[in-house]
Amino acid sequence: MNHTLYRSAAALALGFAAVASAQQTLTAADYARAESRLATKTASLVDHAVTQVTWLKNPSAPEGGDRFWYRDTANGNTTFMLVDAAKNTKAPAFDHALMANALNAAGIRNASSTSLPITDISYADSNNTIVVGVRGERYRCAMAASYTCTKEAIPPAHQQGAQPAVSTTGTGGNAGMSTNPATAAPLRPGRDEAVVSPDGKKAAFIRDWNLWVRDISTGEEKPLTTDGAYNYGYATDNAGWTHSNRAVLVWSPDSKKIATFQQDQRKTGMMYLVSAAVGHPTLDAWPYPLPGDKDVTMIERVVIDVDAAKVVRLKMPADQHRSSLCDDISCRGGGWDDVQWSADAKTLAFLSTSRDHRTENLRMADVSTGDVRDVMNEVAATYFESGNGKVNWKYLSTRNEILWFSERNNWGNLFLYDAGTGKLKHEVTKGDWNVTQVLRVDEKTGDIFFEGVGREKGWDPYYSAVYRGNLDGKGVTLLSPEPMNHAATFSEDGKYFVDVFSTPQVPQTTVLRDATGKTIAEVAKADITRLKATGWQAPINITVKARDGKTDLYGLMFKPSNFDATKKYPIVNYIYPGPQTGSVGSRSFSAARGDSPALAELGFIVVSIDGMGTPWRSKKFHDAYFGDMGDNTLPDQVAGMKELAAKNAWIDIDKAGIWGHSGGGFATADAMFRYPDFFKVGWSESGNHENRNYEDDWAEKWIGLDDAANKKAYDDAANEAHAANLKGKLMLVHGTMDDNVPPNNTLVVVDALMKANKDFDLLMVPNAHHGYADQAYYIMRRRWDYFVKNLAGGMPPKEYPLAMPQAQAGRRR
Repeated sequence: MNHTLYRSAAALALGFAAVASAQQTLTAADYARAESRLATKTASLVDHAVTQVTWLKNPSAPEGGDRFWYRDTANGNTTFMLVDAAKNTKAPAFDHALMANALNAAGIRNASSTSLPITDISYADSNNTIVVGVRGERYRCAMAASYTCTKEAIPPAHQQGAQPAVSTTGTGGNAGMSTNPATAAPLRPGRDEAVVSPDGKKAAFIRDWNLWVRDISTGEEKPLTTDGAYNYGYATDNAGWTHSNRAVLVWSPDSKKIATFQQDQRKTGMMYLVSAAVGHPTLDAWPYPLPGDKDVTMIERVVIDVDAAKVVRLKMPADQHRSSLCDDISCRGGGWDDVQWSADAKTLAFLSTSRDHRTENLRMADVSTGDVRDVMNEVAATYFESGNGKVNWKYLSTRNEILWFSERNNWGNLFLYDAGTGKLKHEVTKGDWNVTQVLRVDEKTGDIFFEGVGREKGWDPYYSAVYRGNLDGKGVTLLSPEPMNHAATFSEDGKYFVDVFSTPQVPQTTVLRDATGKTIAEVAKADITRLKATGWQAPINITVKARDGKTDLYGLMFKPSNFDATKKYPIVNYIYPGPQTGSVGSRSFSAARGDSPALAELGFIVVSIDGMGTPWRSKKFHDAYFGDMGDNTLPDQVAGMKELAAKNAWIDIDKAGIWGHSGGGFATADAMFRYPDFFKVGWSESGNHENRNYEDDWAEKWIGLDDAANKKAYDDAANEAHAANLKGKLMLVHGTMDDNVPPNNTLVVVDALMKANKDFDLLMVPNAHHGYADQAYYIMRRRWDYFVKNLAGGMPPKEYPLAMPQAQAGRRR
């Protein structure tokens, strides 16, 4: 018996040794190679890549400018360039050495001629003075023989009251609210929260729940409203997960009036988060409506005469806090595009969006009386959106017309309506393709310029092109013939546009074109010679069939730089299922796409696939799993991964992993529960696993109202309902102060897994918001380790020091 035990033990030891020898042991050098594929290491190796240009107003032609500036970077050195389109000239915007010296003398620390911290440029005094934005401040610099810069004395934009003594969100405004406003200390946020008038002379901002205005030249301030109250303030930005100090408003073209609202959150349910700290924690509490709540945030629309500080309330019931496109009343990045002024500032056009996003009512108000009339409406069977990535309807007041975007015919096209009668005049565009962004409308000539996708045969259907049409609907002309992804920026007068085009494999070329599409000059051409020298490889375009076996799906695949076709590689799916976007993101060139190329370097095939239910295709395609959020495009992901494995013997489909963040975190846990025999390892970050615990706007748009009719849909979409199916390795990650997707979304899944007696892993990130901030690189390293150990069966280097770059450290979100 003892001999038998000895032989068994020896055999077991030999077996363990065989497994260990089969495991791949990764070294710090392997992780360093992966780290070298991150954007922090690769972006600086791309020379002359222009991603954005800014057109300037010409002092001699106030109606529009013909000059623009951009940043040109080469070998890590940045030069601000100025282009004159009319003269076809290009030169540095200023003397960079003199500018660095002048800014340092004015108080900017360590400004270098090769890395000036300038974020904005404008000119004054007949181009003899340049005004630059630096770190939230503005400096006026005399461009004499020796530059002299003086900081403009601009007081803080807000001093919003009714805040907790310490707000861990750091968002200010009406964001982190104390439940006792009488004891709350004021918060002083940054200057960029004010909204500057079109003439540049005034800035509107929020203080103590009221709207104020400041004279920019003198600094004089005055209140425009006086009856703002706790959770009943003017212009406040709070959609639940979005809450900031910025004022939501639209100035009139003559800078004399402001369109905004008084936002009623007095009955809105509260969200609570508690910080991790030594001693007494900080309570972060703010209004956060949930699906099914009887009382949600509402807005009462007003127009304010700035000089008289007179408020005119529009004569209509309170409106839903909704946008025709975004899941905040205004889209991120500023702009409240669902409210538009007439050219003479006498009429206001706006959209009222129903709570479930199905009904849009376009209305107009007489701003002097507050009288409101209904002009037209549209009702969608699922949800209405006014554009693909941009609100596209336009009030053409000088023509008394409405340019309207609709997917009523299964594609995103433009229609022209009479603004007086609300009657349809005719289609402006037609066909099986989408207008994505209306860039410019010339009301005199009727010319319209826009970007669109899917029109050009033989192009990737996600590649955006630039077009010219006319309100008469008699034709559309392609202005950007290169079969690549284009992004256009027009001059104010519409004579020129800058076109930046690229693909995931081919870096940016930037050209200047006139309004006919004729190329005037090449502005810049990106060079990736230094990037390629590191062994960098471009992602590979992939096309697979959807769940139906018919519909083409598009995506990207990443392979390790030392790829060996004779080996077998585990496959990891990076997912963001939509419905508001997809996994792939922009089709423009990027030196890195998240950490997908880095993860591939560790011995994986990484794929991103835009499944059915994501935008930029037909309305039917986008609606594929409307009302069935538990779908999460997963049938398409599985079908696509299996097809890739069938075509490529080097993909080990028996080792399939998946990971994602936010909506991707929701989809990842969902994949592990609904496809437990296919997905072996999942890494789920900050998922909205239970949409009844997430803000009302998002779920009520994509699932429907949380009522008896949709109870089954909400029940089925809840990840905790399927947690007992788990078989593989699952890591759940969440920030404890996540004010976007509150952490109880993950904790309800944790509770269900424990009750089902399932093994799983959990990582709660103390005091982190939705993006993990200072801990983001720690989380990334742990994610790499998790797939290396549990999917590839390898051994990662212990506690590899994947450190966040100093420039990013300290960012809260």
